[in-house]
Amino acid sequence: MNKCAVVVILAAGEGTRMKSAKAKVMHKVCGYPIIEHVVRTAEEISESLPVVVVGHRAEQIEQYLGQRVRYAYQAQRLGTGHAVMVARPVLEKTDGYVVVVAGDIPLIRSCTLQKMVRFAYEGRYDAVALSAILEDPTGYGRIIRDDAGDLERIVEHKDATDEQRQVKEINVSAYCFNIRALLASLDGLDNHNTQGEYYLTDVIHIMKERGNRVGAFVTWDADEVLGINTRVQLAEVEQKMRQRINRRHMENGVTLIDPNNTYIEPDVVIGCDTIIYPGNVLEGRTVIGEECILYPNSRIVNSLIGNRTQIQASVILDSKIGDETTVGPYAYIRPGSDIGNEVRIGDFVEIKNSSIGDGSKVSHLSYVGDGSIGRDVNIGCGTVFVNYDGLKKHRAVVEDNAFIGCNVNLIAPVTIRKGAYIAAGSTITEEVPEKALAIARARQVNKEGWVERRQLKKKGEGDK
Repeated sequence: MNKCAVVVILAAGEGTRMKSAKAKVMHKVCGYPIIEHVVRTAEEISESLPVVVVGHRAEQIEQYLGQRVRYAYQAQRLGTGHAVMVARPVLEKTDGYVVVVAGDIPLIRSCTLQKMVRFAYEGRYDAVALSAILEDPTGYGRIIRDDAGDLERIVEHKDATDEQRQVKEINVSAYCFNIRALLASLDGLDNHNTQGEYYLTDVIHIMKERGNRVGAFVTWDADEVLGINTRVQLAEVEQKMRQRINRRHMENGVTLIDPNNTYIEPDVVIGCDTIIYPGNVLEGRTVIGEECILYPNSRIVNSLIGNRTQIQASVILDSKIGDETTVGPYAYIRPGSDIGNEVRIGDFVEIKNSSIGDGSKVSHLSYVGDGSIGRDVNIGCGTVFVNYDGLKKHRAVVEDNAFIGCNVNLIAPVTIRKGAYIAAGSTITEEVPEKALAIARARQVNKEGWVERRQLKKKGEGDK
């Protein structure tokens, strides 16, 4: 049974230290906005739509998340307690436990929040604060426990005594509350402090005074509670998430030659016994098959790569590549391309919105745009699929077993039938029949003595 009724994500802060025109939670970590990571975690622990408290640059967050979440609007940023207050209309219609989490901690794991909820449920706590142990807790609020080991209070660093500052257990800004107890305690919250804000940590104190049971749950991994307030922290969290992602792939049977210089986004899937060299960037929902080799410095985005395929120093975008195919170096596979099995795509080849059948070869220095290439076709060096007439794109079709010589222009729309040959240097504008040879170039003419006559003419003009 899922014990978490709803998750409230606090994302209304201005994030002034980011020095950016973007909302803080819209900055990206491993390819996705910070808020995306937190929302995904929320979706894993509760069946209800998360509630995102927005304020500063709310439109950016709404445009990105759309209908995946519910929104509560904090017009004035009057503290974390006030942020929960604006979510009250949702909470009043809900029973059970609510998890309140900051929107700027993308490393937080769903399993950690689930354990916190279970800890609250099994211990009959009305409130549980998530905590972590830091060797250097400077600047963080301290968790002060009573003799029974329960949470006595949370003391901010600036208010802590010297003895309290020796405590290494810190408050993480993630909580689990019994909703009814939370709502009752919010009624007693005030802003009588130097900042004039309503602090969520004061709810803990109010509950304690009212006799509610309050506890703290320690996460084993202090890294997952790291918040982001600056670009430096953004980079630090990015590095830690990359390490987490890369470790998961290595534990699943993928070899990363240099994990510190391999960039893999969270949704990428990689088959076992694949070897990835440094400098590779794998983005979006890319799927890499088994026993592949990704040599250094490729970027692959939202693409499907088959088994035993080798890629070297190339860009592949929104495309599909089959088994035992080789790509690169320096190939550019643009969106909408579907490349078959045992295909050779060589150096400085550009493919766009085209299909290439099994066993075909586009070995070097060619452009295939809006083309359909059959099986066992050879595309010679320097071939260009001329697909654009200045107004519209047109498609060229090359059927099975055709041979296209070097430096050929195929002026689309045009069809090259099965087994046809195109002579090097030809410009083809009409259909080529099956097994025919097409030659579309001027006959060679040699003019004997032309160079000498030109030089004499040039000298004569210079004497005038």
